[in-house]
Amino acid sequence: MATIHVDVVSAEEQIFSGEAKFVALPGENGELGILPQHTPLITRIKPGAVRIETAQGGEEFVFVAGGILEVQPGTVTVLADTAIRGKDLDEAKALEAKKLAEEAMKNAKSDIDFAAAQSEFAAMAAQIAALRKFRKK
Repeated sequence: MATIHVDVVSAEEQIFSGEAKFVALPGENGELGILPQHTPLITRIKPGAVRIETAQGGEEFVFVAGGILEVQPGTVTVLADTAIRGKDLDEAKALEAKKLAEEAMKNAKSDIDFAAAQSEFAAMAAQIAALRKFRKK
């Protein structure tokens, strides 16, 4: 079966690099599925889960807090603002951060403060949803 090379990187580190049969991730306009020889594409990605079906038949799972996706016929590159391996996600920590963001929205003194808190809240909600999805597997 044909494969595609996948790199998932954040500003801090390379999270995944390897061959895959399939990649699914949250595009700006909806869920994207990438197979080998996909049409070239560059788009923004939303916070959520990147699911990589490896060439060996396993599955890798990474939470991204947004970023850019570049697809070439033989390569998929995910440049994430923040990326966390599924196995490293901490639900208690994410729930606490979501709660703090919710309080920050209630106490925002300006539209800019509210927008920043709202963005953090959305990212934490996406992380919690991704974590729960990963834990079910």
